[in-house]
Amino acid sequence: MNHQSVSNEQSPQTAHSWKLQDAKARFSELVRLATDSGPQHVTVNGQPKVVVLSETEYEHLRGQATGQQLIDLLRESPLAEVDIEHARVSGPVRDVAL
Repeated sequence: MNHQSVSNEQSPQTAHSWKLQDAKARFSELVRLATDSGPQHVTVNGQPKVVVLSETEYEHLRGQATGQQLIDLLRESPLAEVDIEHARVSGPVRDVAL
């Protein structure tokens, strides 16, 4: 069985498609191709179900959760020099029984 085509037509999206049974039988090859050639799509009953990615591609898609993009955006904003006054509200505090 040819793992490269699920149907007779090959589009860029299906160029690396595997039927589930082929993906299970040749998992090592699937992982190697995901690493060397890009994402590998796995279908179940002809329907796309999952995509196997290299760790590098996954991390690239996931991005870093550092907040750095927000910091950079705020620094580059034309309003970065605007001084914003923060109104402080204080009031009585009541005791709470726990």
